[in-house]
Amino acid sequence: MVTVVQGQTTVVGTVQLSLIPGLSRGGASRLQIEALRLAESVRGLGLGSMLLEWAHAYGREQGAVLSQLTCDRRRDAAHRFYERAGYVASHTGFKRRL
Repeated sequence: MVTVVQGQTTVVGTVQLSLIPGLSRGGASRLQIEALRLAESVRGLGLGSMLLEWAHAYGREQGAVLSQLTCDRRRDAAHRFYERAGYVASHTGFKRRL
């Protein structure tokens, strides 16, 4: 989990990263990005793009060859943000309560 702090104590952003070893793509690892969230007060300032680019650099440093994420289908603004960052909606996700 990465936390972005403004000033001394105000949390304004978070992102959770996981590296997933894989069997496809020649056994390549993937960077899984979850819970990228920014406080409303800092949206539109470029912080989300900077945080995403930092996450991509971290993934490359760790040997990941692909970045993937999921996003609630109702978050249209987030979809546009990820598409501008080069993400493609390529799969349909499923979930189930345990």
